[in-house]
Parts: sequence; C-alpha cells; structure tokens
Amino acid sequence: MARIALINKQKAQLADYLRAKAAGRKPKFPTRIYNRCQLCARRHGYMRIFGICRICFRELASNGDMPGITKSSW
Repeated sequence: MARIALINKQKAQLADYLRAKAAGRKPKFPTRIYNRCQLCARRHGYMRIFGICRICFRELASNGDMPGITKSSW
C-alpha cells in the first residue's frame, strides 16, 4: 500500500512540475522530481529510454518480452 501511495505522490508532483513549466513559471523544488520504474516503482537504476529500472529490463529482456532486445553472447 505504501508503494502505491509513493507512486501516486510522485505522479502528482510530476504533473504539477510539468504544468508549472508549461505555464512559464519556475517550479518551487525542481530537484524533487525523479523518475520511477513503471513496473515496480524503483527509483534507482532507471533507464529513460525504456521507462523501467535495470532489474525489470533484464527480466523482460531475458524472457523475450521486449522486441529487438537480445542477450549478447560471444
């Protein structure tokens, strides 16, 4: 339950930040905005290109759920 509350809080903060930025105002605390994994809500190891953390990325890639991503071997 706490994880859901954190996710909702971060989404609200991000929406406020983007709204203020679009209106041309400087956000009050711009450093408090951070990215979270869309699957597990982890803050660290976030990959911007995919929008998920490194752990979820590795699981999805190894299961073959991400098209175009393969495990390298040589």
